[in-house]
Amino acid sequence: MQTACQAVQHQRGRRQYNKLRNLLKDARHDCVLFANEFQQHCYLPREKGEAMEKWQTRSIYNSAVWYYHHCEDRMPIVMVTEDEEAVQQYGSETEGVFVISFKNYLDNFWPDFKGAHELCSSILQSRRERESESQETHGKEYPEHLPLEVLEAGIKSGRYIQGILNVNKHRAQIEAFVRLQGASSKDSGLVSDILIHGSKARNRSIHGDVVVVELLPKSEWKGRTAALCENDSEDKASGESPSEPMPTGRVVGILQKNWRDYVVTFPSKEEVQSQGKNAQKILVTPWDYRIPKIRISTQQAEALQDFRVVVRIDSWETTSVYPNGHFVRVLGRIGDLEGEIATILVENSISVVPFSEAQMCEMPVNTPEDPWKVSPKEERERKDLRNTHLVFSIDPKGCEDVDDTLSVRTLNNGNLELGVHITDVTHFVAPNSYIDVEARTRATTYYLADRRYDMLPSILSADLCSLLGGVDRYAVSVMWELDKTSYEIKKVWYGRTIIRSAYKLFYEAAQELLDGNSSVVDEIPELKALEGQSRQAKVDELVWAIGKLTDIARHIRAKRDRCGALELEGVEVRVQLGDKKNIHDLIPKQPLEVHETVAECMILANHWVAKKIWESFPHQALLRQHPPPHQEFFSELRECAKAKGFSIDTRSNKTLADSLDSAHDPSDPWVNRLLRSMATQAMSNALYFSTGSCAEDQFHHYGLALDKYTHFTSPIRRYSDIVVHRLLMAAISKDKKMEVKETLFSNKNLEELCRHINNRNRAAQRSQKQSTELFQCLYFKDRDPETEERRIADGVIYSIRTNGVLVFIPRFGIKGAAYLKNKDGLVISCGPEGSSEWKPGSLQRSQNEIVSTTAGGQSVTFRLFDHVTVRISVQASRCHSDTIRLEIVNNKPYMIPSTELCHQSAPLLRSELVKEVTRSVEEAQLAQEVKGKVIEEEHREYCQTRGRSLYTLLEEIKDLALLDVTQCETLPCH
Repeated sequence: MQTACQAVQHQRGRRQYNKLRNLLKDARHDCVLFANEFQQHCYLPREKGEAMEKWQTRSIYNSAVWYYHHCEDRMPIVMVTEDEEAVQQYGSETEGVFVISFKNYLDNFWPDFKGAHELCSSILQSRRERESESQETHGKEYPEHLPLEVLEAGIKSGRYIQGILNVNKHRAQIEAFVRLQGASSKDSGLVSDILIHGSKARNRSIHGDVVVVELLPKSEWKGRTAALCENDSEDKASGESPSEPMPTGRVVGILQKNWRDYVVTFPSKEEVQSQGKNAQKILVTPWDYRIPKIRISTQQAEALQDFRVVVRIDSWETTSVYPNGHFVRVLGRIGDLEGEIATILVENSISVVPFSEAQMCEMPVNTPEDPWKVSPKEERERKDLRNTHLVFSIDPKGCEDVDDTLSVRTLNNGNLELGVHITDVTHFVAPNSYIDVEARTRATTYYLADRRYDMLPSILSADLCSLLGGVDRYAVSVMWELDKTSYEIKKVWYGRTIIRSAYKLFYEAAQELLDGNSSVVDEIPELKALEGQSRQAKVDELVWAIGKLTDIARHIRAKRDRCGALELEGVEVRVQLGDKKNIHDLIPKQPLEVHETVAECMILANHWVAKKIWESFPHQALLRQHPPPHQEFFSELRECAKAKGFSIDTRSNKTLADSLDSAHDPSDPWVNRLLRSMATQAMSNALYFSTGSCAEDQFHHYGLALDKYTHFTSPIRRYSDIVVHRLLMAAISKDKKMEVKETLFSNKNLEELCRHINNRNRAAQRSQKQSTELFQCLYFKDRDPETEERRIADGVIYSIRTNGVLVFIPRFGIKGAAYLKNKDGLVISCGPEGSSEWKPGSLQRSQNEIVSTTAGGQSVTFRLFDHVTVRISVQASRCHSDTIRLEIVNNKPYMIPSTELCHQSAPLLRSELVKEVTRSVEEAQLAQEVKGKVIEEEHREYCQTRGRSLYTLLEEIKDLALLDVTQCETLPCH
């Protein structure tokens, strides 16, 4: 009913309304929206003085009665409501129209749906207790929120400011910031976020809510604290002096609640007893530090104290210190791998549902009995490259979803032809089909540390849409004619093709061929079987193609460099496993030039497709923008560089790139890498957008130095690329004066889709990072910090705080805090050999160094970019995720044992680090119970791809330690 939808929109907030809208749009649910207020016999005018809720209930009942008669009284109608008066009034008024409560509905229609009954009971109990509490007289803990009309008028007049509440997870009880949004960011004259100090000033708003803020007088402004801080549940300051005052305010209203499912932990038995007389009301602690404790009613507290549990918030009254919520479901035991992974999924609102039977029925078939073949119709309509072009792919070892291939050849006129051929996913995924709706909802493939959840079923992602060697596949190609000497682009062709990839190369093999090492030929299956002259001819042909592609890529990169393209690199190391699957050695994994070659070809294709679809559809093309960063975000970068005598010019991407290129310390390569990392931290996020909602001068991609950019090259794992493929096909049809068959989004719908994809991308990045950190902690948790050699590593100081330093561990790619003053007030002291101990004393911090002085007069200085020896341990937490803890054990660089000397200079690839952890966990599980068949059945049910081993897939992901904006845009399929 239209009336019911509007009631949700106005009473429950935008998030719930959007959920309802998406359910209605989803063809799988067979839902229809009935515009009852526009139907002659259903519309009822609101009576004078009638409450909005009463009128809405009356309208919905009247529509239900009309529909019953419209169906000739043959089909009973059920109206579900929690309005007891409506149940009494209308319950027996019309035969065939049943007005019942939701509990009654479950009891009568779904008596065996146990989970729904438990959830309903939990919600009803929570509601009854809220109502009984509201009748009691309590002093108010928080002021009332201002009415909506007052808030809107205040925003327009400039008295109030609108923005999104962002709680500092390291100081969740005392520090939150409001990021300006909409008109507020332009009209307020403020250039920084607004500080909300203390939970009282937050006034019941929760991280992510859209809030309205009133600025406090300047005399009451506070500064953010510069000290390191462990997450602390107590609402107290650290006693450290804050930085200079910044705009400070208080929340006066909430425009949009951003409540979601929260993973919580129940208190231990002792804590339950200490919470007081009513043991049914329990304060549970959310896994996310930024969310306040939630009060729920349950009699299962003792039984659930060892589990991760999902709850939802129902309300937060002015009389309550904490929000009220209800129990939803159990995820798994605390510390159990599957439970912790499930926690990460829920916390990032990632729903991992199986592909449905209806979706799988839309999929093509490719079995030994019924192999898939190119259809005669497609052969007629596509350009056939199978016998004219040497097409090949270059990917990580074990890559299943090969969505891009390359080709290069000499034309008859002497010029070169460069081709980028991308798998044609849209041939198999029809617009608004069941699988298209599911892919749109997922928006991306989710890569976790030990698994991935595909956007598309594996029959597409790992088979018919994977451009494997020696098989016919459909592709969408972009081919450029290049000048034979200057490589300048003469013309470009876009279209659908049929290809047969000749080689499925892995990066290392391609690099060996590029370097002239032919011994790697035996590792290439397509060449291994050949002999003599035919083999040599094929090798020569392939080596020429890789060399020519590399030359072209160097030219393309140089051209972007001249425009200011940024290089913000990450670094990797792989782990060599011993016979018993324990880590035997660390092998530096060097960046290869072929990585750059493939990346540049993909960037070129993305850039040219962006230009094409924008020219054809200037108001409804999906592009990707990377806005210039705010200059104030570069202040730490400039100060750190200054400490080493470098000057960083951040006025443009060109000056920044040039400055970073010149900021090299010959004695320590990590200085430049850390400076590039700081530059990355200052960057804005790249975002998808609709060209109809943005001025052309805002299309620019800052990191890649391109005026227009999109994502076209990975349609297997990104829904944005599917949209772009459809736009490109429509543009080609438009050029040929043919009817545009593709279903295109309007600007408004595309803008909404871009918001959804951007949101899902952020969730994918967070879940990937959190799962990797989980496995890091598992890796270090079982090792004795005193005796395990790998616990001790070299660290580089990259930031100074009032009570400690931030350290980067190159070997493991870990960043973390190292305290110089402990909780007892003792400061670090280092002896003649550099070994450290805690003594009474004080700390003195300046811009680029911090001095620890003991009561006895001994002092030690820690400067930016100093190398120190660090011990790595794990700080366990029952309610939250475990965290890596760093402790400086020596103020001198780590003396590497001679056996490790050749391997210590680069960081451990996280995917390999956690590979060993996963294998150990799996072995332990298998020793307890035979789970193999269960695991396989689960993966078949969810239609997900697992790969040869749990971690071969994660090699496709960029290094998370030095998060790289450029890499995010350039890695072609990984």
